[in-house]
Amino acid sequence: MTKILTPLLGVLLLFSGVYTHAQTVIEGKVTDSSTGDPIPFANVVIKGSSVGSTTDFDGFFKIKGDAESDTLVVSYIGYERKEKRYEKGVSQVLNFQLNPEATNLGDFVIVAGKQENPAFPIMRQIIENKNRNDKRSLDAYQYTSYNKIEVDVDNITDKLREKKFMKRITSVLDSIETIAGEDGKPILPLFISESLSDFYYRSEPRLQKEYVRNTKITGVGLEDGSLISQVIGSSFQQYNFYQNRMNIVDKEFASPIGDGWRLLYDYELQDSLYIDDDYCYLLEFQPKNDQELAFTGKMWITKNEFALKRIDVTMAKTANINFIEKIKIQQELDRTETGPWLPVKSRILVDVAELTNNSAGFLAKFYSSNQNLQVTKPKPTSFYERGIELAEEAVTNSEDFWAQHRHEKLSPTEVNVIAMIDTLNNIPFVKTWTEIMKTAARGYVEVGMFDIGPIPLTISGNNVEGWRGRLGGRTNENFSKKWQFNGYGAYGLDDKKWKYGFGAKYIIDRKKWTTISANYRTDIDQFGVQVNPLTSIAEGSAFIALTSLGDLVRPFYYDRAQVEFARQFSRAFSASVSLRNQNFTPLFDFRYRKELNRVDSPLGTDFTTTETIVRLKYARDETFLINDNNRISLGTLRWPIFMLSYTRGFKGPINGDFDYNKVDIAVSQTLKMGFWGNMSYQINAGHIFDEVPYPLLTAHIGNESIVYTDIAFNTMDFYEYVSETYGSLKLQHKFEGFILNRIPLIKKLKWRLVGTGSMLFGGVSESTLAVQVLEDENGNPLPQFGTLKPSKPFTEVGIGIENILKFFRVDYVRRLTYLDQPRVRKSTIKVSFDISL
Repeated sequence: MTKILTPLLGVLLLFSGVYTHAQTVIEGKVTDSSTGDPIPFANVVIKGSSVGSTTDFDGFFKIKGDAESDTLVVSYIGYERKEKRYEKGVSQVLNFQLNPEATNLGDFVIVAGKQENPAFPIMRQIIENKNRNDKRSLDAYQYTSYNKIEVDVDNITDKLREKKFMKRITSVLDSIETIAGEDGKPILPLFISESLSDFYYRSEPRLQKEYVRNTKITGVGLEDGSLISQVIGSSFQQYNFYQNRMNIVDKEFASPIGDGWRLLYDYELQDSLYIDDDYCYLLEFQPKNDQELAFTGKMWITKNEFALKRIDVTMAKTANINFIEKIKIQQELDRTETGPWLPVKSRILVDVAELTNNSAGFLAKFYSSNQNLQVTKPKPTSFYERGIELAEEAVTNSEDFWAQHRHEKLSPTEVNVIAMIDTLNNIPFVKTWTEIMKTAARGYVEVGMFDIGPIPLTISGNNVEGWRGRLGGRTNENFSKKWQFNGYGAYGLDDKKWKYGFGAKYIIDRKKWTTISANYRTDIDQFGVQVNPLTSIAEGSAFIALTSLGDLVRPFYYDRAQVEFARQFSRAFSASVSLRNQNFTPLFDFRYRKELNRVDSPLGTDFTTTETIVRLKYARDETFLINDNNRISLGTLRWPIFMLSYTRGFKGPINGDFDYNKVDIAVSQTLKMGFWGNMSYQINAGHIFDEVPYPLLTAHIGNESIVYTDIAFNTMDFYEYVSETYGSLKLQHKFEGFILNRIPLIKKLKWRLVGTGSMLFGGVSESTLAVQVLEDENGNPLPQFGTLKPSKPFTEVGIGIENILKFFRVDYVRRLTYLDQPRVRKSTIKVSFDISL
């Protein structure tokens, strides 16, 4: 028996070995030729057979088996099909790079009849089960997040290569081909970052926090500063398709599984298949209106839960959005132990178009991987006070550390990117231009421990000072992370007066952002621009720059000393208290009674105020970033901002001339209205409780320039009205493409409609009017001010077109009340320069 079995076993082993050796195994990766990014979910099959596979989220595939054909075919929606020959009976690696299709997808064909579109029952089940599957239904969850961002220059034309400045980096450009691959397009990398963080969420109240543990940044002219380290994490890569509208590049995109799915999208059921252990329906979709902010793509829906398992979407090229050629989002989700699904991998591509035929474009690529997903109990609300918190020693450049902690290793392309950026940083020409660009963005020139500027204020001119030169600066974080000193000096050629200022700020606590500051200034200003303590206009704003040139409106010199303490008590609540002493020296005809209630009081021109100002602010979901020694607010997402200010003026103790009490309140919010656009409103009100000279009342800001601004009343003259008691409402509704996108010829222009309206109630009491001086000491009439009737508001409405040639906005504003005033402008046309996506 043994003699028979031994040769038989040998024969079987021989045939087994031959069979094993003859089996075909093909593995590889499918990538986008224009970006180098992997293409997940692509179909990879042997031509004319059913032997095949799909790529995973990272673009990899593996096929085992044989067929009659020796050709492998790769295809995916939005890309040109590609074929390659393979060798039978061996293991081999075949990589594919697919070219994006030049044309859009054709329309879905919907056949009329009694039979319902088979995709619709699935869609209804998705909507019915949204709350059960949406991660927002969890009380709390947390995970570890690894994030990677890369920014590149793409579409580098031959003509651009011939430019003089580009020839200086020819040695780098010659090696670009190694980044994109054999079929890829050349790109020039500018930035790549990695971060590792812990992300936390709770639903009631809805709060989130990211603790950034480690970061690594490699960029042209960039350092791993605290600001950049805070924005490369998971907080800015949250994409939830269960929301009806998703905020992407500050635009509201309609989700294909939003409640309005049937109005906005067409659907087609393509297939059903297993993904891991989940049996899924494959649905394709595209927007009904090609200019809608919506997506074309595919999604895989689980049969049992009707949950989103995978999704791959691309913004339509014809969508009404500026400067963006393509937005692509790919996401894979896993079920949590309690039911709702959390994203485990996300990849986002934003392709910024070339501004001109001779310029290049940009690619921004984001990758996020989440592990250790945990459904937890909500942490105390105090835990979420800092929405983004950076570890003390977050910068970790050790390659050993990142090799151990990355959720996936760097691709050869990304390794080449890092090497090329290091090479670019050592080119003198690149160093020079990156410093120039940094200066333009900051407004300051960094010189070691000091920032010199602001640059835009260096040279200016007006009717009082003539040409004015200014030189100033401040210390930066290289000097100290606790102390910041600032100062400036200025001189007017006509008034021959020096103006100057200096100050200091001490950061007591960065976590609760507690500061104390003191400053002194002697300078010139114009009346009525910075009166309201809640709506003071920033010094460097475009409106201030415009109104400070040419003829100043009721200008005055001032000397001001101020001390302020400010603290962020919680994520929502902050407060400040300041003590201010200011001298007012008018350069226009003005008199006041030194004893207000005496008609025979001696008259004065200059006066001094001593004030204590308390400001309170409540902003429920406001997010902040720490930028070196300063803090930047990113605003709120869903809740209004409430502000209250109380001003107490003192007479006597520190040379103050008046006693008074003043209260101001403000409420503002931007409402994301999805399909209908965005509406912003601002409500202001205030009252001064004591009789004072009119420069201490509230002067409402008019606008006599040709430039539109939402800061002012655009049909009101400068200093036309002053109020003791006031209340105002400003509205602006940006319809985006809601109306004009539906007009056949107009929609090609991609214009967007804007509606505006302003209403102001105000007035001055008889007792306050009685203390005003109407004539000077010689009986000559003095310039006066206008007052509103309490029962008759100042009202104006407007309609505008924005996105004209992508950069301009034109508004027609009509004044509806107080039309009988002298020099009144019943209507006006304003223009503005507006860069928006």
